[in-house]
Amino acid sequence: MKLVIATRNKNKYLELKEILKDLDCELIFAGDYPNLPEIEEDAETLLENASKKAVETAILLNLPCMADDTGFFVRSLNNEPGVSAARYAGENCSYEDNVNKLLLELKDKEDRYACFKTISILAHPIKGVIDYAVGEMCGNIISEKRGVSGFGYDPVFIPDGYDITYSEMPDTLKNQISHRAIAFQKLIPILRKFIKEEDLND
Repeated sequence: MKLVIATRNKNKYLELKEILKDLDCELIFAGDYPNLPEIEEDAETLLENASKKAVETAILLNLPCMADDTGFFVRSLNNEPGVSAARYAGENCSYEDNVNKLLLELKDKEDRYACFKTISILAHPIKGVIDYAVGEMCGNIISEKRGVSGFGYDPVFIPDGYDITYSEMPDTLKNQISHRAIAFQKLIPILRKFIKEEDLND
C-alpha cells in the first residue's frame, strides 16, 4: 500500500520516514511530483492547514495521504510566530531568516519559554479526513544557535528535561521526543488500522 507524506521539505520527509519505518506500507515523498500544485496554508489553525494539505494532496494524487502542520508559540511574544512559524520572516524566507528574526525579537526578553505544537492527519481521496493526532513539546529558546542537525528553529530550542538543543540531539533521540514525533507516534495506531482495513477491501 502507498501512503503519501504531503510535504516538499525533504528534511521533514526523512524525519517522518524514520518515525514511521515500522508501518507496513510504502511512504512516498510528495516532492517527487514536480507538477503537484503548491497548496497554500492560509487557514487560521493548525488543524485546518493540515487538513487542507492532506485532503487536497490525496485528491490530486488519488492516494491516501498524511500531512502535518506545526506552530511555534513563544510566550513573551504573545504566542508568535504561532501558526505562521514557517513564514515568520516573510514569504520565501529561509530557516536562518526565521531564527534570526526570533532571536532579535527576544533580545531584551527574560521569558524565553516556548511550545511547539504539531497536528498530524490522515486523509483519503474519497473519504476525506480519517483522523488526526496532536503532539506538543515545550522548552526554552537560547540566545545563540547550537548544533548542526535538524531544521527550522531546532538550533535554538532546548526541550524541557534536556540541556541540549534539538539540533544537538542524535536523530534517534529527536525522533522519539519531538513534537512532530509525538504527533505521528499517536497517529501510528490509526494508520495501522487504516492500512489493515484498506487491505481487506482490496
